[in-house]
Amino acid sequence: MSNSLKRRDGGPLERRAAPLLTPLLRPQSFETVDRVAQATAARFTHGISPHAQLSAWIDWAAHLAQSPGRQMELAAEAYAATARLAHFGLHNLVSDRAERPFAPEPGDHRFDDPAWGAFPWLFIEQAFLAQRQWWRKATRETRGMRPNTAARVSFLALKYLDAFSPSNLFWFNPVVLDRTQREGGANLVRGLEYFIDDLLDAATQSNGNGNGFVLGKDVAATPGEVIYRNHLMELIQYSPATETVYAEPLLIVPAWIMKYYVLDLAAHHSLARYLVERGFTVFMISWRNPDARDRDTALDDYRTQGVMAALDVINAVVPGRKVHATGYCLGGTLLSIAAATMARDGDDRLASITLLASQTDFSEPGDLMLFVDWAQVAFLEDMMWDQGYLDTHQMAGVFMALRSNELFWARAVKEYLLGERDPPTDLMAWSEDQTRMPYRMHAEYLRGLFLENRLTAGRFAVENEVITLKDIAAPMFVVGTETDHISPWRSVYKAHLFTDTDMTFVLTNGGHNAGVVSEPGHPGRRYHIGVRARREPYVGADHWRERARLIEGSWWPAWAAWLEQRSATERTPPPPMGSQQKGHVPLEPAPGRYVRQR
Repeated sequence: MSNSLKRRDGGPLERRAAPLLTPLLRPQSFETVDRVAQATAARFTHGISPHAQLSAWIDWAAHLAQSPGRQMELAAEAYAATARLAHFGLHNLVSDRAERPFAPEPGDHRFDDPAWGAFPWLFIEQAFLAQRQWWRKATRETRGMRPNTAARVSFLALKYLDAFSPSNLFWFNPVVLDRTQREGGANLVRGLEYFIDDLLDAATQSNGNGNGFVLGKDVAATPGEVIYRNHLMELIQYSPATETVYAEPLLIVPAWIMKYYVLDLAAHHSLARYLVERGFTVFMISWRNPDARDRDTALDDYRTQGVMAALDVINAVVPGRKVHATGYCLGGTLLSIAAATMARDGDDRLASITLLASQTDFSEPGDLMLFVDWAQVAFLEDMMWDQGYLDTHQMAGVFMALRSNELFWARAVKEYLLGERDPPTDLMAWSEDQTRMPYRMHAEYLRGLFLENRLTAGRFAVENEVITLKDIAAPMFVVGTETDHISPWRSVYKAHLFTDTDMTFVLTNGGHNAGVVSEPGHPGRRYHIGVRARREPYVGADHWRERARLIEGSWWPAWAAWLEQRSATERTPPPPMGSQQKGHVPLEPAPGRYVRQR
């Protein structure tokens, strides 16, 4: 007798799962849950991946644990450093001329004040520098480590140690103690007021405009008109300042990681004004500050709706003329991509290309690479996926970490302990006026350029076809800055490797921003300059520096002269503001609408 179940009509009973259980019996993906968890964690860490840091420490510790030779070396170093420190301390008790066994690194000014030269402060300083030197040696690369692990661990270890530098601690800083004694603690009261002000600004996420500088009046004040606007950018045409102008217009493509007016600060060091006053017809892109609605904006949208759209408008205003194109920082990388694409497609509208502190190769991108690996990018992507963008404060934290001693600790000691606050500058006002980065664009940038270095590896495709920088025929003027932590000059110099056109390279002193904003008359400015002719053999960066001509002063006049040499000899009357025939009429006075977005 069969034990199978029957329906009432005698037919076999079908076995069906209960409707509530059906979804659980199907293959499921819980990736969204993972991304939400990662995004939640990222909000607390400001986008810094704990895994990326922890894995570096584990890799370092594991290789050190199986390296007895390195362990013995470090033990011997610790013993020798302790002995030198003890010897110095004993001699310092009886003589103030004892030679210091440990010296700060070049550029470290924490112990410059003469007060650090007296006992016991000198001994405290030397003890700290001894620890720092030992940790630098302890975090050197060990055979078998993953690439970049040693650099990342060294960076993290020294940053943690710097947080406890005696210069940052009230009881161990003789300058602070002396100031407190002389002022009866008034410096600490002022410092507390400054601290509360900054705390309130951070709590309310105040972003710029609290420093007294007014857009359109104090900064971004070069006269002009917004003649074009799309969803991604506004195009500013600056008003002529001379009776005649060079026939070829000039387009500036700034980075969208910050506002454009780093190139149009106060009148005395505005690059835009400088060019206009020398007879150039200057156009400037002002990028929109994206929000969550722009999450799917791609990197190529910045090319098509930014650079290419601007060129089309400029050709309408100044028809029949090629354009001098200039890109700054990330804007220069974008301009390089656009120029290579144009060259591939037979578009020869560029008269010249200028790259200011811009990288085209990312194999050695500098200290930023300490924050970028596959784990970190995935963590950051999940946070941006949740928000729709990379927030201004999350991005600013990374740049501050790169130079924490100068940008955070030195400023904290000066303001909160010494009670001194420097008056704001236009460059400081600009640096606080931050922008956001769209999710998709920033993810494509980090993966395609930073991690995979596709642009110079022959794997960067635009409109489904690979581009190469070697197709660019327009002459190039490339500027690197000596102390750039964002675009190291040797990385910028690699443009020589991947192009065949005539190139003038300038290496100026200063950092990523201050080296570019280097107006004539700025004290202490100097630069090296050299020319590479088309198809000339490659010369290494350091060898080039030895051979290049050193010139005192600003590099701006040299660039202006270079542009003049590549412009038509006969100057023309200034073009109209916009193009009535093409529908590009002035929309509003510069600096426009997008630069004011928060």
